[in-house]
Amino acid sequence: MKIEILGTGCPKCKKLYELVKETVNELAIAAEIVKVEKIQDIMKYNVMLTPALIVSGALKVSGRTPSKAEIGNWITTEMSKK
Repeated sequence: MKIEILGTGCPKCKKLYELVKETVNELAIAAEIVKVEKIQDIMKYNVMLTPALIVSGALKVSGRTPSKAEIGNWITTEMSKK
């Protein structure tokens, strides 16, 4: 599973990255966590507000920092699709 955090490095983007890492560890799953920080790369996702979270290619949230419960729900939902 690939999880991408879109953001230029602001405090909210860093917080989202940490929340995702914690959630993945708590769920004990294998996931590739990638930070996308270049504006040109972020624009490819048609995201206007950061931080944003992409799980398995699907945009889950943009413009706010979700809770760990929300992140866990999105990850487990994507895992169940496979």
